[in-house]
Amino acid sequence: MALKMRSSVAHAALALAVSFSLVAGGPFAVPAAAQVKPNGPESVADLAENLLDAVVNISTSQNVKSDDKAPIPQVPEGSPFQDFFDEFFKGEGGEGSNQGQTVNSLGSGFVIDPSGFIATNNHVIEGADDIEVNFANGSKLKAKLVGTDPKTDLALLKVEPKSPLKAVPFGDSRTMRIGDWVMAIGNPFGLGGSVTVGIISARGRNINAGPYDNFIQTDAAINRGNSGGPLFNMKGEVIGINTAIISPSGGSIGIGFSVPTELAQNIFMQLRDFGETRRGWLGVRIQPVTDDIAESIGMSEAKGALVAGIIKGGPVDNGSIMTGDVITRFDGKDVDEMRDLPRVVAESPVGKAVDVVLLRDGKEMTVKVTLGRLEDGEKQAEDDEVTQDEGTTEEGTTPETGEAQPSKADMVLGMGISDLGEEARKTFEIVESVKGVVITEVAPDSAAAERGIVPGDVIVEIGQEAVATAEEVKARIAKLKSEDRRNALMMIANRTGALRYITVRID
Repeated sequence: MALKMRSSVAHAALALAVSFSLVAGGPFAVPAAAQVKPNGPESVADLAENLLDAVVNISTSQNVKSDDKAPIPQVPEGSPFQDFFDEFFKGEGGEGSNQGQTVNSLGSGFVIDPSGFIATNNHVIEGADDIEVNFANGSKLKAKLVGTDPKTDLALLKVEPKSPLKAVPFGDSRTMRIGDWVMAIGNPFGLGGSVTVGIISARGRNINAGPYDNFIQTDAAINRGNSGGPLFNMKGEVIGINTAIISPSGGSIGIGFSVPTELAQNIFMQLRDFGETRRGWLGVRIQPVTDDIAESIGMSEAKGALVAGIIKGGPVDNGSIMTGDVITRFDGKDVDEMRDLPRVVAESPVGKAVDVVLLRDGKEMTVKVTLGRLEDGEKQAEDDEVTQDEGTTEEGTTPETGEAQPSKADMVLGMGISDLGEEARKTFEIVESVKGVVITEVAPDSAAAERGIVPGDVIVEIGQEAVATAEEVKARIAKLKSEDRRNALMMIANRTGALRYITVRID
């Protein structure tokens, strides 16, 4: 034993000497910036003790009526199991009864206001007939649903306590960095008041859960039942709402996701004040700026959101923003990817006048727009006909061929194209609002086929310039070839009028 101890001491001394040598200098010296202490927090006991009372367990019940019309199994007359079968399959209502079953579920939540407002996930309480909140001291209160926001999977509850509750404050999730320590408290597998600690593994995760995905990823153990519980920083501030996990087994494998408070806090405040969300709405249809599109419009890098259409009657249906514009900044916030824009717009108040920085015809410009309300805009957009901007042929003025049959198709980039006459419009069932040059056929294995172009699509613009005839399309493509362009940027409308930008390789 003494030998092992001495050996251990010797090894420790040697390791210390090597460590000192590396830090002090030499051929393998570690830069000062890389000398990071590996130690985590010594203990989170004091922090957890101060927060446990504000985290609650949420139990729900839902009465589900059975519509199962399967035949009832028959048992021999006089069987001792007859009563069991009658009760299980017929219910108390007797034969033909569709007696409901009570389904229970468990989740987590936390108090955000001493008067009794409690934050949780929408999926924790969705469809519930009865919601009960269980506190750390063993008390229970019935909860009323104040409001929900399925797009971010958030919900707000209200209980009526006899005395003020212990609440926890929101922190600024935007200041959190990858590697920062965090603590989760919740109700995993129905076990109340469980505390786990980990770090932030990633930020801005998109897991295709909704239109505003911007999750914090953490390796703090989050399991089923943790949903709706808080993710704390080391100051005891809520910086996320634990919402989802990736787990083939159903247990924690160190990949959990939380809705950041930069998104959630405003939603909870709106649900408290209005019982619903009131998001800003810009009224544009957008798509990603790919490398090919960026090259086609002269951008040095692929960034921003490309405006592919304007909602008729929307906030920017006044020419302030046009199709083909690339939005790179909104109300002082950078738009690096397409998915950034819906989120920052939704976070902005309805009726607010904001500055929008965009690229148009290769030039940067700033326009002022006043936001509408998304919830109204969504209904409006359902029946919307996408308007065409200045520079395109206005509706009702596009020259028609007047021919009884479509003109003979010309082949361009693997596409058969023809002037959009009445016969072609009827053949492909193209709505009257669409103007341009109809695509009558697409060659298999062509560049156009690779981009998902199909017969009946209509070329509206090439290189952000409107086209009305097949000859104009051929002339524009020929010009791009003469300029040694690798791709042709096209605005394509489908037969219903929905617009999109694509690039087609020029062979």
